[in-house]
Amino acid sequence: MILQRDHRPVLERYAAAIIAGFLMFAARAAGEEPVLMGGMPPLAAAQWGPDTVGTPPVAQPVSPDQAWVAPPYDPMQSCPPAAVYADPGWGEAPVVVHSPGEAWFWQAMPDGLIYHSYWAGVREPRLGIVMQHISSGHSFFDGTAGGRAGLLRYGNGSAIFPQGWQLDVEAAALVRLTLDEIRDFETADYRVGVPLTYGVDQWQFKLAVYHLSSHLGDEYAIANPGSLADRINYVRDEVVFGASYYPVPVCRLYSEIGYAFNTDGGAEPLELQFGTELARPGPTGPAGTPFFAINGHLREEVDFGGDLSTQVGWLWRGNSGQVVRTGFHYYNGKSSQYQTFNQFEQQFGFGMWFDF
Repeated sequence: MILQRDHRPVLERYAAAIIAGFLMFAARAAGEEPVLMGGMPPLAAAQWGPDTVGTPPVAQPVSPDQAWVAPPYDPMQSCPPAAVYADPGWGEAPVVVHSPGEAWFWQAMPDGLIYHSYWAGVREPRLGIVMQHISSGHSFFDGTAGGRAGLLRYGNGSAIFPQGWQLDVEAAALVRLTLDEIRDFETADYRVGVPLTYGVDQWQFKLAVYHLSSHLGDEYAIANPGSLADRINYVRDEVVFGASYYPVPVCRLYSEIGYAFNTDGGAEPLELQFGTELARPGPTGPAGTPFFAINGHLREEVDFGGDLSTQVGWLWRGNSGQVVRTGFHYYNGKSSQYQTFNQFEQQFGFGMWFDF
């Protein structure tokens, strides 16, 4: 005798689930508080987990003086987050989204950076190109081929404004080519480093070790016989401590101090960097938003002179915090290339930069 399985209990459960989903959708569309099967209200955000039945809470607008781009850290949370992005309109009240995204947990190759490269810092790791004219009468392409990426994070899952501890790796080649029909490769500075960063509320901190060395371009050496004998073997092996602070979401203030424990070619141990950046926070969409950045860099090897760099233009920011900028560039001070670190330059140019 063949026994036939009764499928009615399974069908009844599916029907009940479909009806419950329809009732919740109808209640949400009518603007009422959704109610689960059995009359139970949805769970609070702190109780929400991957095994919880219900619906996550709806984002509530709050006044600007009570909101921040980063939610407060709750050490009691431990569950992995769901991806949540808040993109308040320009000039509108911020939106705070309460979700498990505030939890801290271990992540390999996390999205986003806690401590970003300085926009107007001409020696920061990124992808970028500047077409510029120097007051000496020469014109150059100054290019940067590199970037910074996260390796390991213990923190929340935010990509735009993450909180927690993060270990990064950075590298860049900063090259100079003549802006003419020949495009001679003149000089290059190579940088590689490992930053350990920490973010909490409006603050971000960086403790990094990096190596930098400067080199003369082969095409310049060929065009100028004997120049290799006069090249500068500029080298820095350095420890850096930096701090970054957002007094309001549109403004970043930062400063850092570096001490080189190994130097050569005229380099001396101390250097300081500081500046500010202004731009709309969060993802910008295709329209983008204006930005302004200024950076000062003081170096012991030039008697704590250095350089001042300013950039202004338009910016686009994606959902993972990556930023594309284009705009005008002005630089005044000692050369941005360490092969000629003691020469004065005043640069006027236009550039494009990609930070990820």
